[in-house]
Amino acid sequence: MTTFVDRVELHVAAGNGGHGCASVHREKFKPLGGPDGGNGGRGGDVILTVDQSITTLLEYHHSPHRKATNGKPGEGDNRSGKDGQDLLLTVPDGTVVLDKQGNVLADLVGQGTTYVAAQGGRGGLGNAALSSARRKAPGFALLGEPGDSGDIVLELKTVADVALVGYPSAGKSSLISVLSAAKPKIADYPFTTLVPNLGVVTAGSTVYTIADVPGLIPGASQGRGLGLEFLRHVERCSVLVHVLDTATLESDRDPLSDLEVIEEELRQYGGGLEKRPRLVVLNKVDIPDGQDLADMIRPDLEERGYKVFEVSAVARTGLKELSFALAEIVAKARARKPKQEATRIVIRPKALDDSGFTVTYDEAEDIYQVRGEKPERWVRQTDFNNDEAVGYLADRLNRLGVEDALMKAGARAGDGVAIGSDENAVVFDWEPTLQAGAEMLGRRGEDHRLDAPRPATQRRKEKEAQRGDAAQREYDEFRPF
Repeated sequence: MTTFVDRVELHVAAGNGGHGCASVHREKFKPLGGPDGGNGGRGGDVILTVDQSITTLLEYHHSPHRKATNGKPGEGDNRSGKDGQDLLLTVPDGTVVLDKQGNVLADLVGQGTTYVAAQGGRGGLGNAALSSARRKAPGFALLGEPGDSGDIVLELKTVADVALVGYPSAGKSSLISVLSAAKPKIADYPFTTLVPNLGVVTAGSTVYTIADVPGLIPGASQGRGLGLEFLRHVERCSVLVHVLDTATLESDRDPLSDLEVIEEELRQYGGGLEKRPRLVVLNKVDIPDGQDLADMIRPDLEERGYKVFEVSAVARTGLKELSFALAEIVAKARARKPKQEATRIVIRPKALDDSGFTVTYDEAEDIYQVRGEKPERWVRQTDFNNDEAVGYLADRLNRLGVEDALMKAGARAGDGVAIGSDENAVVFDWEPTLQAGAEMLGRRGEDHRLDAPRPATQRRKEKEAQRGDAAQREYDEFRPF
């Protein structure tokens, strides 16, 4: 049964915003009570937050689909809809958030660190909020925006100061069990450790964490064995400790060749591991043959620049010197790190010539594309079954300057215009000079500006009529009698 998961693909969906309400106040002896439709509630966000008591992503492996609640629609009597509840997802310390293409979206380190994985949709305005001196009783309300949704990838990179690396059965689990209070599985066969083990070590005034990484073998950086799955867990460490087995029973192995193989795998994996400080631990020196081999290779290792420690996890010898040496390196690494500063609020005002949207012409599709946060949001919030709502959208686009931009881009009446992305764009025939005016409105929910003959429609009718006349002339010319 799986108990440790360090990489999952998560589908998150924020809540949709609630629709606004179109309502008119009705009360005895008050025939003109005015609009009283309330606003829709905001959709809930999906938020990732770090909880250091969690060590695995197993929960999301079993249930990868997560959705926040929707906002409630507005109601009459100026009652706004209830906001959707945010969905808080706890993740382990050291979780990296990526998109499907592998781009890093957030690196969550530290208790309480949060990241909004999916933003909830805005609630639509009710007709009470849309009323004005020119539009006293709107017969429409704005729709709620859909919440963000998509797939993200969560990767866990263990936050440890010291990483123990080495071949399977080199004694890493035994070493971490005597250096700390961790209780990893220990056995006399390879790949006993299938998940990283964490332990806390106290050496003098320094407290640091140590990680036992599953055994590495040649080809680990290319995915052989368990190496590729767990090499990411040593990326954040301050020091690497090579645990070499001086009492190996395999005739084709020796500690020096083991060290060279692991170093080559770390170099190929990258991630800055080749620049980390190193220590070498010659383990199992309590065995006579192990001590003899340690005495033979120690000068060679020191000549290569390694600081070497001879230890025995079983006899518990050499552990104190090792723990204090690691504490010294960790303390120096922590001192070199820049101090954490409070997050500054950065205000970036828009440029004077920034209209907030762009207009481009697509020759292949013969259409003008309008992209921008406001136009796209307004389109999503428009009820196209309501003529008055469509007229209100036209007024907003005109005030924003979309109509002028289309004219400068060369658009003519009847040309196709698309607002939004290619996947869910709203396409329509452009009809310019739809000016705002409350005096042009008729019954609630109607806009007489849309009743007038449209140039594009008229041109299509004329072309169809011309084709029909041409067909009739051909028929009259060639008919037999």
